[in-house]
Amino acid sequence: MSARAGLPPRLLAVLVPVCTAGAVILAWAAVSFASEPHSSSDLLGLAALLAASMFAERFPVPVEGADAGGVSLLYVFVVATTVLFGWEAGALLAAVGTLTQLLQHRPTIRVTYNAAVFGGAAALAGLSIAWVNTEDVGQLVLGVGIAAFVDYWVNLLLITLVVAVHSRRSFVALVRTNTIGTIIPFALMASAALMLVVLWQRSAILSAALVGPLLAISLYQRSTYRALRAMRLALTDPLTGLGNHRHFHERLQRELVAAEDAEQELSLCLVDIDDFKRINDQYGHPTGDRVLSQIAARLRQGGEAFRLGGDEFAVLLVDHDEAAALEAATSIVERLRDMELDYAEQVTVSAGVATFPVQGVGRDELIRFADSALYWAKEHGKNRVRIYRPEVVELAELKKLAGSADRAARFRAAASLARAVDARDVYEGSHSERVANLAARVAERMGLDKEQVELTRLAASLHDLGKLAVPEDILRKPGPLTGPERLVLERHPQIGYRMLESLGVDHVAEWVLHHHERWDGAGYPDGLHTDDIPLSARIIFVADAFDAMTNDRIYRRKLTIEAALAELEDCSGSQFDPAAVAALVAELSPAVASGVAS
Repeated sequence: MSARAGLPPRLLAVLVPVCTAGAVILAWAAVSFASEPHSSSDLLGLAALLAASMFAERFPVPVEGADAGGVSLLYVFVVATTVLFGWEAGALLAAVGTLTQLLQHRPTIRVTYNAAVFGGAAALAGLSIAWVNTEDVGQLVLGVGIAAFVDYWVNLLLITLVVAVHSRRSFVALVRTNTIGTIIPFALMASAALMLVVLWQRSAILSAALVGPLLAISLYQRSTYRALRAMRLALTDPLTGLGNHRHFHERLQRELVAAEDAEQELSLCLVDIDDFKRINDQYGHPTGDRVLSQIAARLRQGGEAFRLGGDEFAVLLVDHDEAAALEAATSIVERLRDMELDYAEQVTVSAGVATFPVQGVGRDELIRFADSALYWAKEHGKNRVRIYRPEVVELAELKKLAGSADRAARFRAAASLARAVDARDVYEGSHSERVANLAARVAERMGLDKEQVELTRLAASLHDLGKLAVPEDILRKPGPLTGPERLVLERHPQIGYRMLESLGVDHVAEWVLHHHERWDGAGYPDGLHTDDIPLSARIIFVADAFDAMTNDRIYRRKLTIEAALAELEDCSGSQFDPAAVAALVAELSPAVASGVAS
């Protein structure tokens, strides 16, 4: 009773009716068999077949790809017994032979279920050929074929059913997998059953000649299985049973080649458990391992899954475009969030998705894009999915590089992010890049040290980062903005600051926040004035204004360089820092600079 109490209701819904039906069938078979007379030779023959079947069941033949375990040569003796002695003898032999599994220390409930399934399958197989005349060669061959067919499919469907219910995996997918893995071995065993029947009819002693072929089949299958198992272990994570890091890279490369040849899309979804270290610290590593195993089982339902290491997984979504991949990834996140665990705390995951060939065209590039999208998802609240976007990736890369001494890599990431920002705005060409270069030249002319010059360049390249959160219809509006629209636009320095404040790159975020402050205090967002405004922010403001005036906008034509410099000079001391204006003018026009100096 306690064993049943520990089984989930969904599993009992399968076990109880199948075991009950099996018990009824076996009781019926026993009564029917006992009520009929049998010769001593028949009983001795049945005893020999039973002994052979129990030996076969004690040493099952392993099969690669079958989720229900190995297959047993018991099948050969069950089919032969059913054809030779009737459904009653076949059912009883199948059930009794299955009890050998107890010697393998298998759970009693599992052995009971298997005995019910095997006995019931044999009974149905025998009843399906009750009309066959075994004295006729043609009918004999047909009868063995039908019995083998019925026995195989009843066994496969009922064993797969309980495995699918227990593991919460797709029944149809498991049927397909188990059929592929077992159809050939069972076909060979069906032919062996036919040989056994034919030899038995000639002389029971002649059937001993089958021992050699059956032993050869078993030994060959075992050696093949060991070789395949060794190969699989090299590509499998031992804890979860998923493909490991090596297998993931090999499989992704093959799928990319196949997708390119078929002109199909392929999406990669990277999944990371949120705060998994806390689970290990609070509940212990054994509990953490169980969580990983449960997550792995559910990831299999979403596609071909791999464990990359620690708490990070990958799912390949073959023939999934961006929309389909987002739907699949969202389903994965929701399914894992609703997962029932052995302890009360809920587990959540974050996911990043990238799609070939729309976004990444190579294996490493696709992985980098998906990883950066995952990084973004975890940085912005966790328990969510993020699809690759250029701005998503480059900001994530920039954050990763923030503490790095690799300045060139940091600036490359910033430049890529700036291009993504400019693509949404009304400027022609690379506005952020032009502002960054001009701001660096002005900073150098004003005597800033080399490090400050380069940081000013970085901040200038990202000065409009907050516009990623501004609707494009506002950014590209051909006429003047309304009051509410202007308020939305004027929030972009604050949004950019919040996006960059975790970078840890000195004052870059602060300079982005204040690059629209005016010298006279009438700017935004904080109304700072004169020297309260960071110097680099003042430089960026002047460079940004100059580039805006000297490039076409939707609502006005560009000014000449001379006119733009004159406009800056007119606003010097009110809108702009006079020193920054003088440095910019000096950098771009020495002739004008002399006039300003005087």
